[in-house]
Amino acid sequence: MGAALAALAEPAVLGRSLDLLLAGSAEAPRWVALCAALIAVEVALDALVALLTGATNARSTAWLRHRAVGHLLATSPHRAAARFAPGDLATRLTANATEAGTVPATAAGALATVLPPLGGLVALLLIDLWTAAAFLAGVPLLVLLLRAFARTSSGAVSRYQRVQSGMADRLVEALSGARTIAAAGTAAREQRRVLATLPELAAEGRTMWLVYGRAVARSGVLMPLLVTVVLAVGGVRLASGALGVGELVAASRYAALAAGVGSVAAALGGLVRGRAAARRTGELLALPVVPHGREALPAGGTGALELRGVTVVRDGAAVLHGVDLRVPGGATAAVVGRSGAGKSLLAAVAGRLVDPDEGLVLLDGVPLDRVEPGQLRREVGYAFSRPALFGTTVGASIAFGADPAPVDAVRSAARAAGADAFVVRLPDGYDTPLADAPLSGGELQRLGLARAFAHAGRLLILDDAMSGLDTVTQRQVERALAHDVRPGTRLVVAHRLSSAVRADLVVWLEGGRVRAVGPHRTLWRDPAYRAVFASAGAEDA
Repeated sequence: MGAALAALAEPAVLGRSLDLLLAGSAEAPRWVALCAALIAVEVALDALVALLTGATNARSTAWLRHRAVGHLLATSPHRAAARFAPGDLATRLTANATEAGTVPATAAGALATVLPPLGGLVALLLIDLWTAAAFLAGVPLLVLLLRAFARTSSGAVSRYQRVQSGMADRLVEALSGARTIAAAGTAAREQRRVLATLPELAAEGRTMWLVYGRAVARSGVLMPLLVTVVLAVGGVRLASGALGVGELVAASRYAALAAGVGSVAAALGGLVRGRAAARRTGELLALPVVPHGREALPAGGTGALELRGVTVVRDGAAVLHGVDLRVPGGATAAVVGRSGAGKSLLAAVAGRLVDPDEGLVLLDGVPLDRVEPGQLRREVGYAFSRPALFGTTVGASIAFGADPAPVDAVRSAARAAGADAFVVRLPDGYDTPLADAPLSGGELQRLGLARAFAHAGRLLILDDAMSGLDTVTQRQVERALAHDVRPGTRLVVAHRLSSAVRADLVVWLEGGRVRAVGPHRTLWRDPAYRAVFASAGAEDA
């Protein structure tokens, strides 16, 4: 704003200084000094604007990313993953957030860009109506040009960002399967797949910049033409004596300022791109946040788990149908069934990683959606078939949680999960950086189990978390789970017969429904139950 005001004052002061110099007035030196001061102030303010613009863009982008990531992590992980692919999410949180973060500074810059032209036009009207009328004659053409630019570029920018996001998603997918691609010898094919939409991206990019280039070129021709017309009219007025030399100089400078309205195309282009990016990033904020209550679980609870009429719908079809289930506190329940029966989804519902579309899930008699979130995550532990490790070191990855586990609990949990033996052989033991600790699938699973054991509460859910262990190690882990880990209810998604044999009861799922619940020895009489393990290749017990 200050730079715009300085720019508006400069032509008037310059014109006044010129008139005084031509007249030989004693006041001329003072006006010349004032003119020099205005120029210095304008330069300093322009530098300050550049600095503030960079700082504002950085802070806006950081705020937007923090808010989007926080909101994303507060939603149901299953629903967020179903709606946004990993590459798409990465693009929205990086490139799109960066461009969206420029909107506040760009909007302020656009306002500052408009002020000098408007002020210049008002000054022209005050100096001489005829010169102002000459300039105003071309303004309708400029308005039409900017309107067409905004309408056309908006669609091109949105399409470009969408194609860019799809390419990023395919790249993330390829990188996650790099070993498979290398083993299959399909690197060239994957390269073509990842870059398949590159011609479309290039076409949309060319369209976007062609629209912008045309707008800038047309305004670049129109604005100098208007300035020339103003100077011609001003020259005629000077010859007739209606304008002085200083007034003509001021009028020419204000006409140049008014012509700066053509540069609005650049600011408008930045706003269009920023708003399109903001819409994409803003879609993350539209995801529903998982609501939590403030109730506490009863003291001394044993982890009794109950599902009442639980139904989960995906893409319009029920994946779990009216599940009724009760697991007594302290019992171990094995969840079995063919692939696609809904075992992992049941495990996710049981610990509130997914909310059911219908029905209730209760822990020690309290609905999970009413439990205070901190206590819920302290009392419900998870281990997964492919755990993700967080933390700088191996020990920190086991301690990872809302309340980091102490060192003694980390070591005890690692021993229970059968991980201590290989961890102590690492270069720095538990202090070995994760990046320097190459892990097999079984070792990764044991660290995931150790993390779950270190944070075990009244309910521990193992979602196929021992599938990568050999039979001997699995039995060692199961014995440790029974004797060395905090007592509580266990819900074990199992494919191996041995897990079902050792469980207190078995939950048999079929087609998203509970077909039967009971001891393994009772269910084993049913040939269809035996076929579940035969089809899974689990007769290893």
